[in-house]
Amino acid sequence: MSSAVERIELAPGFTVSRVLTGLWQVADMERDGSLVDPDTAAEAMAEYADAGFTAFDMADHYGSAEVISGIFRRRYPAPVQMLTKWVPKPGPVTRRQVREAVQLALDRMQSERLDLLQFHAWNYADPVWLDCLRWLQECRDDGLIAHLGLTNVDTAHLRVVKSSGIDVISNQVCFSLLDRRARNGMTDFCRRYGVSLLCFGTVAGGFLTEKWLNEPEPAPEQLTSWSLMKYKRYIDTAGGWEVFQDLLRTLDSIARGHGVSMANVACRYILDEPAVGGIIIGARLGEGRHIENNLQLFQFSLAAGDRERLEASLDRLTPIPGDCGDEYRRPPFLTASGDLSHHLESIPKPYEPVTGADGGVRVFSGTPWEHIAGFCRARRYGDRIFISGTTATHFDTLIGGSDPAAQCHFIIDKIEGALQSLGACLADVVRTRVYIKRLEDWESVARAHGERFHGIEPANTMVQAGLIGEGYLVEMEAEAVNRNYKL
Repeated sequence: MSSAVERIELAPGFTVSRVLTGLWQVADMERDGSLVDPDTAAEAMAEYADAGFTAFDMADHYGSAEVISGIFRRRYPAPVQMLTKWVPKPGPVTRRQVREAVQLALDRMQSERLDLLQFHAWNYADPVWLDCLRWLQECRDDGLIAHLGLTNVDTAHLRVVKSSGIDVISNQVCFSLLDRRARNGMTDFCRRYGVSLLCFGTVAGGFLTEKWLNEPEPAPEQLTSWSLMKYKRYIDTAGGWEVFQDLLRTLDSIARGHGVSMANVACRYILDEPAVGGIIIGARLGEGRHIENNLQLFQFSLAAGDRERLEASLDRLTPIPGDCGDEYRRPPFLTASGDLSHHLESIPKPYEPVTGADGGVRVFSGTPWEHIAGFCRARRYGDRIFISGTTATHFDTLIGGSDPAAQCHFIIDKIEGALQSLGACLADVVRTRVYIKRLEDWESVARAHGERFHGIEPANTMVQAGLIGEGYLVEMEAEAVNRNYKL
């Protein structure tokens, strides 16, 4: 095994190579329905492991990647780290389904315990995603999972997770020269709470290489892989082909100065960012290898002048909007297809609407007090929606712990879930009233409200009040007008 590859401890006793080999391209290679030859693919994995790249990243939906890794594990008993993901479809999930999903991954990967299971949620407004994490934590406690991580979770909801006592050690997000959203609060939060970022997209599907330097903008038919289709959308969103070429020329100049590749420079830049544990570089197993090129990453350092030149080029790019993971939840959908059509058929309503005799439509979120005190979470009359005072309660559990901002974010999720269930959205909110228990929490709650209602800007009132219930720091009610409502 090579000693040149940098390694990092993500958790006590769990150390990985800082360049992880990504197996998402297995799904792309199997698009026509044929499977990648498992023997050839397993041999290719062994070559990476022998060179010191001992960590492999895959998912339940990356074609036969988990199966290939299981064959590799059986035939090549080398000390490796297998990271996988579970990406359930949106909608109801049971504790039994969570355990079945974990067992399926164990069976495919021929393992008794998953090294790291990373979870993806499609819709934060449906609190079932937190149920899934708690049930996954039970699987970890039972020894089926060594460590839990997240994938494509934004800063607000990483805060909700950590503050609610769910122990995650990593968050896998897109982070590259083209996409620096992780700098918008994510890296600071991760450093504070001991979460490592595992970054994909660092070479933008191959666009940040010599192959595209001084080349004309590719036509759609030249984008022959999902990765190229996906990251061309990032280029377009970041300002287009000409400013991208300016970045490539800067990369080329720096790379020549160090005697390395442009991809090496792009990757080294991200590896040096705060809170970054590792980067994920994809491999088409059996069709090509990047081992020698990847090893060059650990043979040079970027000087301050190099970073300054890169920053100057990056300043000409248009920032990718939003926070990490937003590309899977709201426009612009920076996916291969430009929407979620190849991921999902639909997103179910979080709560089931109930129509009353008076024609009003109600939804209930399942908290005990709704039944005891005789009220609903939200009620719609015509185009108007009224949302009850809402605390950070999920059934009988307090979400967000003692963090007022985390409680506020979950409250807004519940409000958004009620709106979605009644055919509306957060942008329809015209009035919010926020009640805080402790006056010293006003700023963190106000900032959380500002993050979620940025650009919506409803009328708002915040007051200090004696809230009912142990541990509750924030309560919020809202009113909305559904502009798309039709009789």
